[in-house]
Amino acid sequence: MEDLSRSAEQVASLMRLLTTTGGLRLKFRITAGAGAADPDGFERRDIYVECKGPDAELLLDKEGELLRALEHIAAKILRLEPEDHDRVSFDANGFKAERAADLRELSEEAIDHVEDTGQPYKFEPMSSRERRMVHLFLRDSGLRTASSGEGGRRFVVLYPEGYRIPEDRPSSGRGDRDRGRRPSSSRSGNSGNRSRY
Repeated sequence: MEDLSRSAEQVASLMRLLTTTGGLRLKFRITAGAGAADPDGFERRDIYVECKGPDAELLLDKEGELLRALEHIAAKILRLEPEDHDRVSFDANGFKAERAADLRELSEEAIDHVEDTGQPYKFEPMSSRERRMVHLFLRDSGLRTASSGEGGRRFVVLYPEGYRIPEDRPSSGRGDRDRGRRPSSSRSGNSGNRSRY
């Protein structure tokens, strides 16, 4: 983004529209530049929007589907190319940090499963960002990963050492680069007590 302050103001206008005309009871804080990072510590962003308030839980329905929709709308307003959509991030009530912790725990369980059974482990379908996180969490396991499926049904597979990966699933191990945004699955609920970010 060429002018971060102008871009941040455009995102603030979107949020004001949602809270005034749209009637959402939200408070928001926008951070642009060096301090803009997701609370999970996974990636630095150019613009980070933190939402709190009585309606913040609405943003988290269906595993944060509305958060991802806001990110998509903001990226369109800022006229970002698809490969740059991740430069704008929205969060509410620490959802992303909690989800990252869930994915790390699930990755550790997958490693145990593969090592105990010698069989591949298929994760549930998730967004491209979450697939990249899982690939990174699994990177040091010594096991190989690949993504499979199409669009919103795309998922990560963890393979045992020496397992012959089917040719229609290119081996990754470094995380995939898909940019599709779809609902993800989560194993945890949305508790109200989360760490500040």
